[in-house]
Amino acid sequence: MSNELLDVVDELDCIVDRRRRREIHASGLRHRAVHILVFNDRGELFLQKRSMLKDLNRGLWDSSAAGHVDAGETYGDCAPRELKEELGVAAADLRALFKLQACPELGMEFIQVYRAEHNGPFELAADEIDEGDWFSRPALDDRVARDDPTLTETFKIIWRHYRQHFPPAET
Repeated sequence: MSNELLDVVDELDCIVDRRRRREIHASGLRHRAVHILVFNDRGELFLQKRSMLKDLNRGLWDSSAAGHVDAGETYGDCAPRELKEELGVAAADLRALFKLQACPELGMEFIQVYRAEHNGPFELAADEIDEGDWFSRPALDDRVARDDPTLTETFKIIWRHYRQHFPPAET
């Protein structure tokens, strides 16, 4: 995982180089990622609890699925790949919602956020995810408002942006 090759991007998200993940993180270089919010028919959001084997944010609750965009890959190619790798979902209607600018709070990642509808069941990637569960919007609103330390900072930023730009009637 720390050896995967990723594109390094500039402040406009244009590719300027390719480096190993470990080097990109150690040097604080801008790179790309996707996060996918998977909702069920009841409007609940599935969150994954990151594996204790992960190098970052181990044991914290995060977006339904997420991952780095590999070198030469597009955001649109990465999202279905991550959905399949992490949750075992081979087919889902992915809709691009918004893109967050790379900043230190997001680990210098440009993040393209997607939405998908799926009721499960999921096949969780054991090396990536320790467990998963469904959460209501009000429960997540409360946890994010309280700055719940069991949620990743990235997920809290994504959720705040999502709720600000996608009111309940539209989601």
